[in-house]
Amino acid sequence: MAFTAGLMVLLMVATIVYLPIVLPLVLAGVQVSPWDIAKSLILLMLIPLAIALFIRARYEETATGLIHTTSMATNLSIVVLFIGYFVAYFSEIIGIIGTGGIVAALLLVVGAVIVGYLLGGKSMDAKKVLALGTGQRNLSAAYAVATSNFADNPEVLIEILVVSLIGFVVLMLIAGELGKRENKH
Repeated sequence: MAFTAGLMVLLMVATIVYLPIVLPLVLAGVQVSPWDIAKSLILLMLIPLAIALFIRARYEETATGLIHTTSMATNLSIVVLFIGYFVAYFSEIIGIIGTGGIVAALLLVVGAVIVGYLLGGKSMDAKKVLALGTGQRNLSAAYAVATSNFADNPEVLIEILVVSLIGFVVLMLIAGELGKRENKH
């Protein structure tokens, strides 16, 4: 759990650095302020994470009892958000075909998997966790940044949805391959 939380915080910091560079390349005319991104992540992700870690450290039994409920609420929220965007912007999502958005999403996901794997050290288990965790990124953080900073620009939300869809498929294939290789050893 600590490894996952640490990876999430590290990836949020990386997002603050790379998003202002990458997003204008993917979406023409988009300007991104690193402070606005940082503010969104601090308010919507890091402060709640710090509060949760404090509660877990101070009231471990209560925190343990809440894990299932909060996990279910989080997963349900993400599914509802994902389906809502997919339904609302279906024609725009289909419109991404042929624009380079899909290639950009593939490069982002596969590049993140490779970077995570290479930074995983010598332990194969750490390499796998970092590869898949980095490849998956943090969709909640991406949606938080997008809705806080680009509510008037649906192309940003659509690209995140495309990255989510492509990432899901690519990461399932990679996880399946890693699982097959693990079973052979």
